[in-house]
Amino acid sequence: MNDLEWKPTSRPWRVVGMLTLGLALAAGNAPAQDRTITDDEWCDGDDGHDRVSLCEVREWTVSAPGDLDVNAKPNGGISVEVWDRNEMQVRAKVHTWGESDASAREILGSVDLTVGRKISAEGPKSKNKEGWSVSYRIMVPRNTDLGLASTNGGITIDGIHGELRFQTTNGGIHLENVGGDVEGQTTNGGVHVALTGDTWAGKGMVVKTTNGGVKLSVPSGYSAHLEMATTNGGMNVGFPVTVQGKIDRKLSVDLGDGGPTLKITTTNGGVQINES
Repeated sequence: MNDLEWKPTSRPWRVVGMLTLGLALAAGNAPAQDRTITDDEWCDGDDGHDRVSLCEVREWTVSAPGDLDVNAKPNGGISVEVWDRNEMQVRAKVHTWGESDASAREILGSVDLTVGRKISAEGPKSKNKEGWSVSYRIMVPRNTDLGLASTNGGITIDGIHGELRFQTTNGGIHLENVGGDVEGQTTNGGVHVALTGDTWAGKGMVVKTTNGGVKLSVPSGYSAHLEMATTNGGMNVGFPVTVQGKIDRKLSVDLGDGGPTLKITTTNGGVQINES
């Protein structure tokens, strides 16, 4: 599927009419949805402080790719969740700010989004008190491979099983009900992983943070090989585990019948493991 680019009209809150036809032809099925929607809850809190702030949410529904790359740089978070449809829904929150309503609106009309197997945004270079960010909420089928990248924003993955690769610099990582071959990291942000089921489905998981705490939720009776570590921080395990020696800053243990290795580490931060 060819990537498709959102182009602003003279009224930046409207989508070019021809985009519907282009998306439909690329998807090879019914006309795709492309529109600007109202999402006051998501936009709430995008305060420009001493600047004028504008927020708009753009939405597309296209044929689901087997693998998806999302680049939220320079500023923006990414959330990818599972749904039971064989297509992909992309919602992009475009937030702009400027010294006047006119400047913020001009920037809003200059932010272009590419939506397809690869998703990204381009806009004018931020300067003084003017700038922009784009965050994404994406729905995909369960077995979708992901490559996610951000600089200033968190990453959330919920319900996806596949080859999952993700990285951010300033933002937390939240994983829930994921599986497959999972690897990711953040530099400044916490890591929260919630396991589900009775064992890991797939190769395993390696997640690390440099500056941030780690929280892991494990179902009762779960089977896997668990490795947790911190360099500068404490470790607390909220349920009985059988290990040799004292649990201090490193933990390597088979839960239940063992299984794929799940490894989560931090350099500066505590580790908390609880039973769900």
